[in-house]
Amino acid sequence: MTDGNAHPEATTWGVGPWQGELPEGDHFDPELLEKGDSRNVVDQYRYWSMEAIVADLDTKRHPFHVAIENWQHDLNIGSIVRSANAFLADTVHIVGRKRWNRRGAMVTDRYQHVLHHPSIDDVVAFARGHALPIVAIDNVEGSLPLESTTLPRECIILFGQEGPGLSAEALAAADMAVEITQFGSTRSLNASAAAAIVMHRWIMTHGSLTRD
Repeated sequence: MTDGNAHPEATTWGVGPWQGELPEGDHFDPELLEKGDSRNVVDQYRYWSMEAIVADLDTKRHPFHVAIENWQHDLNIGSIVRSANAFLADTVHIVGRKRWNRRGAMVTDRYQHVLHHPSIDDVVAFARGHALPIVAIDNVEGSLPLESTTLPRECIILFGQEGPGLSAEALAAADMAVEITQFGSTRSLNASAAAAIVMHRWIMTHGSLTRD
């Protein structure tokens, strides 16, 4: 997190102003060094500028994308974006309405590439143009169990809305459909919880569990 022998003072909200001789490097943000860093970032990125963090993440991103249908202004989208950042997805694709509730993202959308597609046809065109199979996540007839299915390394993982799930157009466009096996009385999982489970499954299959 720091260079040399100087250590910032830890606080309940992050770290305080830098103590001692200032570190060198264009990735450091002078204002954060002076005033402290209260952002929700890992220690490695303390005092780094937002632009420097994004640039560094871009050298490490995983080759899976996340797409979310947004026809009814689903409040789960922000949480899904936050999980996509946590698991270092390449890009999040918002399909349908352009505006989405960012509160659940906890400003992680600043560090995550987010694209908008007006329709399913648009995101399908993106997928085909980048040779990315579309993996629909929904518990519909014919879905494969996530626990025994190998997700493609390079793909778009497509999620529907809370309640109705994926649209018929989305399911028809998908190359495969996958569901999370459940054991209780509820018909479906919360959309953001399901997204986190599937992304972690991808990491367990294709990701490296060591951090730089």
